[in-house]
Amino acid sequence: MALRPLMHITDAAAARIESLVEKSAGKAFGLRVGVKNGGCAGMSYTVDLAEEARPGETLVEEKGAKVLVEPKAVLFLIGARMDFVTTKLSATFTFENPNETGSCGCGESVSLTEAAPEVLAGLSA
Repeated sequence: MALRPLMHITDAAAARIESLVEKSAGKAFGLRVGVKNGGCAGMSYTVDLAEEARPGETLVEEKGAKVLVEPKAVLFLIGARMDFVTTKLSATFTFENPNETGSCGCGESVSLTEAAPEVLAGLSA
């Protein structure tokens, strides 16, 4: 049985991650993704450049891109799809996440439910 990745990275997200890593002049090797409490719906995604792995982080590598998932975020991001979307007014990373139970009207925060710990079985980093 093949292992499933913790989350998926689209071609557009992978290309943007690679571009950001190149622009960091060797300081970053990928992105760090997490969640934080806040906003009217309860939680927000965080995305930052990652210069080194921190204890307990999970590395997801797909399409040449590297994403570190913070320990607190793992159960919230199982099965998520990370994309990079450009519109006339913005360019941003987005998440299509089966663990989202709602979002605020402005789209800045979401309600998330942790996946059951047994879902971790069969996942690959």
